[in-house]
Amino acid sequence: TCSGIVPMRLRNDKISIADFGGVGDGKTLNTKAFREAVYRIQHLRRRGGTLLYIPPGVYLTESFNLTSHMTLYLARGAVIKATQDTGNWPLIAPLPSYGRGRERLGGRYMSFIHGDGLQDVIITGENGTIDGQGDVWWNMWRQRTLLFTRPNLVEFVNSRGIIISNVIFRNSPFWNIHPVYSRNVVIRYVTILAPLDSPNTDGIDPDSSSNVCIEDSYISTGDDLVAVKSGWDEYGIAYGRPSSDITIRRITGSSPFSGIAVGSETSGGVKNVLVENVNLYNMGVGIHIKTNIGRGGFIKNITVTDVYMENVRKGIKIAGDVGDHPDDSFNPNALPVVYGITLKSIWGEKVQQPGSIQGLKNSPFTGICLSNINLHGSSPWKCSDVSGSALLVSPWPCSELTSPHQ
Repeated sequence: TCSGIVPMRLRNDKISIADFGGVGDGKTLNTKAFREAVYRIQHLRRRGGTLLYIPPGVYLTESFNLTSHMTLYLARGAVIKATQDTGNWPLIAPLPSYGRGRERLGGRYMSFIHGDGLQDVIITGENGTIDGQGDVWWNMWRQRTLLFTRPNLVEFVNSRGIIISNVIFRNSPFWNIHPVYSRNVVIRYVTILAPLDSPNTDGIDPDSSSNVCIEDSYISTGDDLVAVKSGWDEYGIAYGRPSSDITIRRITGSSPFSGIAVGSETSGGVKNVLVENVNLYNMGVGIHIKTNIGRGGFIKNITVTDVYMENVRKGIKIAGDVGDHPDDSFNPNALPVVYGITLKSIWGEKVQQPGSIQGLKNSPFTGICLSNINLHGSSPWKCSDVSGSALLVSPWPCSELTSPHQ
């Protein structure tokens, strides 16, 4: 386990949302209770921090901020449920590495549970639920009536020493868990659920963050289960903050999109990612490393090992032509550098197409090493602008990858 990067803290000071008038009837709006409880933790600083206990019940609330040195603890049967009144939802500035909202120009809606500039924050409990009630947002996206970029379910910006464990996340309006510009983040024993047709409901998206540990979780959503990112085109290049030292292991799930992804927003660079012991069912693409012209940045030292996939459209995809641009100011000559990608011990059943590795003509992908991969497909690999090696790969990949035996 990599979870030792953040020690689990026991809080001696404990308060309950009920102490602040919280009512878990599923109808009462509890925004005031949540905001007052967090205010109390922030201003009456107890040594060792404070635990905010959410008893069984359904607590409807608007979005709220967390504070440092706190634990949000959801009892078994506790549900924190987002209001569907989108009109009062607070707006915050766009992330500088994106230059604008991810899907609409201008600012963006604040995440349902938000943390900015925090340290030592834990969200845990007895597998209680954080429910984003995202269908109202999905419908606005489908009907093209969104004014700003949809809110994430949980986002930590510029934060460190974060643990998220033993919680169920449901029906996020947009991405589920988004640590950005953060370090020392542990996410384990979580369940993330959203309908397969829900738009952009990525599971966990570490973004320009380092020392991130994602383990022992089940994710079934409408988009990538885990996607490592680091900023968007010229804005991400200028911000220049990579994602690095990220471990992703013992993840099971399904999605019409990707199982484990890097990108496509990788303009700050992504390096030192280890993915192991992953089980994927009913997927679009099993392992997807994606970038584009204009992205710049780099994707290097990525290792993926011990993956089982079943009923998958495409097993492995490494591509330099994926993803949209924030505006027309991107530099088409800012080409990503992709090298040092190791994929090994991957087994697939019912894989329609084994894989494709398509680099860029003026920036070929190098050091792509495949070994001990059996995807049981009959259709061929597709390759271009790539070099590396292949050993014990079935069906046999492209001639661009040399065999050590030759």
